[in-house]
This record gives sequence, C-alpha cells and structure tokens, in this order.
Amino acid sequence: MKAAYLIKNGKPEEAFEIREIDKPIPGHDQVLIKVEGFGLNFADVMARLGHYKDAPPLPAILGYDVVGTIDAKGEGVEEFNVGDRVTALTRFGGYAEFAVSDRRAIAKIPDDMDAGVGVALSTQYCTAYMLSIEMVRLHKNDHVLIHAAAGGVGTALIQIAQHHECIIFGTAGSDKKIQSLKDSGVHHAINYRKEDFAEVIRKIVGKRGLDVVFDPIGGSSVKKGFRLLGAGGRIITFGGSAMTQAKGLLGKIRVGIGFGIYHPVAFLMNSRGMIGVNMLRIADQRPHMIERVMKKVVKMTEEGILKPEVGGEFSIDELADSHRFLESRKSMGKIIVRW
Repeated sequence: MKAAYLIKNGKPEEAFEIREIDKPIPGHDQVLIKVEGFGLNFADVMARLGHYKDAPPLPAILGYDVVGTIDAKGEGVEEFNVGDRVTALTRFGGYAEFAVSDRRAIAKIPDDMDAGVGVALSTQYCTAYMLSIEMVRLHKNDHVLIHAAAGGVGTALIQIAQHHECIIFGTAGSDKKIQSLKDSGVHHAINYRKEDFAEVIRKIVGKRGLDVVFDPIGGSSVKKGFRLLGAGGRIITFGGSAMTQAKGLLGKIRVGIGFGIYHPVAFLMNSRGMIGVNMLRIADQRPHMIERVMKKVVKMTEEGILKPEVGGEFSIDELADSHRFLESRKSMGKIIVRW
C-alpha cells in the first residue's frame, strides 16, 4: 500500500514522501480500514513543524481521522463487519491507503454520506461534542465564546451551541469568515485582526461575564478569555495554534508565558474553572468515552442537528497544498485529502 510519510520538519513541500509499505494487520479490538480519504487537523501542521510532542519520531505517518470501508478485523470485534463504511479516529497512521483503528473509535456511516462530511465527524465533531457536552454542559441563554469559529471544530461548536439556544460570540480573522459566521447565526462575530475581542465582549456582557470559552489558540488568548468569565464560568483549552505562528525560540517562549500563571485560590474565589482537553489522551485512557461520542455525533448528523461543512478537497498529490491551505487560516470547515 501507499503511505505519505513525514520525513522532516519544516515546509510542507519538503516534509512528505510517498512510500510503498506493507498493509498493517489489525490486532485485538482493531479493524483495518481501506481509506477513501483522511482529514487534516491543526495538530498535523504542528506535528509537521515539530511542535506536537505526541507525534511519533520521524519518519512517521500522520493522520488522526479517516473515512472508508472495513477491510479486515481482529479478534474481539463483533459489532462491525467487513465492508461496513465507517468514520474513524486513528492514533496516527491515517495518511495511508489502509489504516488501523480501535473498534471503539469508529462509527458506521451511510454509504451515500459525502466522505468529507464523514471524516469531519470523527475529529472535529467528536472534539466539539466532547468539549461542549462531556466536559461542560451548555444551557439555554449561556453566553459562549468560540475562537477560530469558522474552522472545523468551531463550526461544530456553533451548531451544538445553537441546538442549546446559547448566545454565541465567535472570532475569526477575515471579513469573509466574519460574514460566514453571521450567516450561520452567530450573534456577535468579531474580527480579531481589527478589534480586541476582549474589549468588544466586555462592553456587551458587562459584569455578567461569559459562561463558557472554547479556546484552541493558546497564549494570551487564554488569559484574556479567563478574565472574561463570570461566576461559574469555564474556559476549555484544546489546542495551541498560536505556537505555529511563533517565530523562533523566543516567540515560543512568549506564547507559553502568554497563557498566564494561575493559583488555585483564584479559581475558588472567583468560581471559575479551566479544563484542558487532549483527545489522544482521552482515547488512550477513556476509550469508552470516544465510543459514546462517535455514535452520538453520527446520530445527531442523521437527525439534521449537526451539519458538517467541507472546507476543501485535495488529492494525495496535493498534500503539501492542503497543509498550506490549512496553515493559511483561509479554510472554513473540514479539509479532506483523497487517495
């Protein structure tokens, strides 16, 4: 089979190499999936740049989500059959014609579901559900801030927040994305390149503060978001995209310091909370949570509650282009790379 290997950190056009390797063999509780396409996530960019500590040593096959059909299954797999079309989370290895996944990290999808929609469910929509339902519980009229709101996870969070009738604040970095947020029903869309999101929100919510902040950016964005929380508010951090924009070691140090330093007493006295979410860690230690969430997001999509959007489609020969597109922050919705 063919697989796209990350052979060096750096520019996308120099980082990948297509190699011919043997098909993996599924072990106990695993399935082998013939991949139609795999998704791109910001963690892929961070791994390519050498900023993702969970990435395997080079040369490595990246890829956290795929859509395809089950080609083979190992012992212990009873609820799935060869030929079933599935969306799946992969602990790396997704940039290949065949990929292995744990049986608890896959869900059946309809044969007529677009592959881009299917692959969006496994990472973006599972992440959004984990953040907004498993880690916090959204309620009607909650004031919610979603950073990178035009991206894959951001789009999913908007749809879940709308389902719970929340008041939604969303940030994005271009007028085109801001218009897209407004069209999707975001109540307060803020272009962070033109305005300080914290100042804009503070003028609107006053002392009430926000109930929930979803932050995949990191750095000073987290510190600002924490200060916007009202009593009972929570900030959920689930990424560090600011690190990819940092230049040199000094820039990375600035991003790290920008997160701020927090004493437990501050959480207690102000009744605020901070939760960090790493989906790989949850998949490793709480696979039953992933299984539950996978089934739930597929069901909500079939019911029309969730409506995944495809933000870009590329062929495997355009892998470098797909990375550049995601890194440019011009994408809206899920990016899929097809074999």
